[in-house]
Amino acid sequence: MGGFSRFEDIIAWQKAYELTIRIYKLSSAGPFARDFGLRDQIRRASVSVMANIAEGHGRRTNAEFANFLNLARGSVAEVQSHLYVAKGLHYCDSANFDDLYQIADEVSRMTIALARYLRESERKSEPNKIVNADTGNQKNTKTR
Repeated sequence: MGGFSRFEDIIAWQKAYELTIRIYKLSSAGPFARDFGLRDQIRRASVSVMANIAEGHGRRTNAEFANFLNLARGSVAEVQSHLYVAKGLHYCDSANFDDLYQIADEVSRMTIALARYLRESERKSEPNKIVNADTGNQKNTKTR
């Protein structure tokens, strides 16, 4: 969907992957690794960002893709919130926090922009045509 042949080509997904790997590395050492609740929650949230972008790409319409991008954005906010807790508990230093928060913010902005583009392109498509999702054939529904 959205002109991408593979979800791996979506820059927001690539950045979300980078964020997830960094979160896993950060949460694998020291006291963070032993805080099972926070560790697991921030990991699940970061994986959810990637998964929602990928799942949205696999949907049939741009509108569905945009909805999954909104879910991904919500998971980004969850990661950012958990980062504050990790910083407050001294599981990560300010530099790590700032870097990860910035990557998450970038992913959030990318998902917003892509969702907006997908919704606009969905609205601009011809309203009187139905497209068979399996064959791509169009049928005009407007009567003359």
